[in-house]
Amino acid sequence: MQPYKIAILAMGGEGGGVLADWIVQLGESNGFVAQTTSVPGVAQRTGATIYYVELFDQKQTASQNQLPVLSLMPMPGDVDIVLASELMEAGRAVVRGLVTPKRTTLIASTHRVYAMSEKSHMGDGRVDAQQLLDEASKVAKRFIGFDMAKVAQESQSVISAVLFGSLAASKALPFTKEQFEETIRHGGVGVVQSLKAFSQSYGLSQNAHENVSDNLSEAKENTFKLPSLTNLHPKIKSLIERIEHAFPVQSHEILLHGVRRLVDYQDPDYAHLYLDRLHGLKNSFNPQDWLLVSEAARHLALWMTYEDTARVAGLKIQASRFDRVRQEAQVQSGQLVVINEYMHPRVQEIAETLPSVLGRMILSSKILSATLGAMTSKGRVIQTSSVRGFLLLSLVASAKHWRRTTLRFKSENSMIEQWLGLVESFSQTDTAKTLEWIKCQTLVKGYGDTHERGVKNFSLIYALVKSKTDISAAEVKALRMAALDDEKGVALNKVVSQLERKAVESTN
Repeated sequence: MQPYKIAILAMGGEGGGVLADWIVQLGESNGFVAQTTSVPGVAQRTGATIYYVELFDQKQTASQNQLPVLSLMPMPGDVDIVLASELMEAGRAVVRGLVTPKRTTLIASTHRVYAMSEKSHMGDGRVDAQQLLDEASKVAKRFIGFDMAKVAQESQSVISAVLFGSLAASKALPFTKEQFEETIRHGGVGVVQSLKAFSQSYGLSQNAHENVSDNLSEAKENTFKLPSLTNLHPKIKSLIERIEHAFPVQSHEILLHGVRRLVDYQDPDYAHLYLDRLHGLKNSFNPQDWLLVSEAARHLALWMTYEDTARVAGLKIQASRFDRVRQEAQVQSGQLVVINEYMHPRVQEIAETLPSVLGRMILSSKILSATLGAMTSKGRVIQTSSVRGFLLLSLVASAKHWRRTTLRFKSENSMIEQWLGLVESFSQTDTAKTLEWIKCQTLVKGYGDTHERGVKNFSLIYALVKSKTDISAAEVKALRMAALDDEKGVALNKVVSQLERKAVESTN
């Protein structure tokens, strides 16, 4: 005499509460006693709500005329069904012990919404999605997984309806498909879209095990071709022609992405500078080292499009950003959207956006710095969906036109030249060390404190690598990883000390 125990892990806005209510309604409409509770997370992007439902068949206690005592929380090892709205949430359920191989049916979407810990990591902090899938398949008694966010989007519904359809298809609860569908109709809101999502999910869940392996991108044969030159602007045409004729075909795709990024960031002339720098590196590489060309192209494009105030403002008013917000919010026809952006540039960031002479004047003057700091200390909320807010950020974004004269440009350009110099130097003797040094570009990124910390770490590693001519590829990697893994610098200082001690010992 046990209830069905169901845990739902969902983030804010995904309809986890609706899904729990549907399950309760489904049970109560078919002779079950139901109870539901929820434990909210910190926030939509940093935590998830756990909804817990227990369903108990009243027929089991009809003779005793008693009601069951139901639990308020899921317990490790004592859950029949786990529904997760995203792959990381499925992983969290596994870690919490809610999924067990002899008992639990795990139903989860295989798409990813990156956690704050993944986003805030200084390096690549993403959890391996394939590892999550493998673990989920191994730990659960049965695992049903596919990209449910895609199904929800295609049916203009929410992921809760997709999860509900998979739950019906799993046969883990003693209810018919028709009873599930009647529950959705009884809700009375978004019925047509929810039933469409439910139906698609029900069908996909029949062969979910076959679908799981198809949800992650797999390496495919390189069939990339550069776009046709027909009807292109002459300046863009010349960039593509340079890629086609001057670089190995294996690197064409990443180079095209780089050129597009540079043109969007500044202009075609800036993209030509990008190709000039890469062409100089290519000539120092072995002809077979197309991987070095591709890696250098990727990292150089990222560095040359550093995030200054003009760049941030420009990104916030791009048409694609407004479209993405409307899509993510599932805005319906006729609905109005208001977008508020929080802007809080520091004095240094403002000074770095100005021509270098003015920037240095502000930073060297205590009075000017204090005055500007007082004016910007609290930050501002700017409504980019309004004419006034949009025009204000457009004005800030227009600073890109004098970007090459700014203090920040001169500083970034100097570090880029230092980085390129060592890339070229190492490429003549050690391919592995060249590749590791190319990846050190990841140290310098972002803005504010993140950028300052990255510049400090890069400068420290650059000085050490340049002075220590016999440094190995493994040691360069160790320095980079230490800088990325610990924002306080303790790990980096430890590695630096070890290398310095090793150098002293070898000298003695």
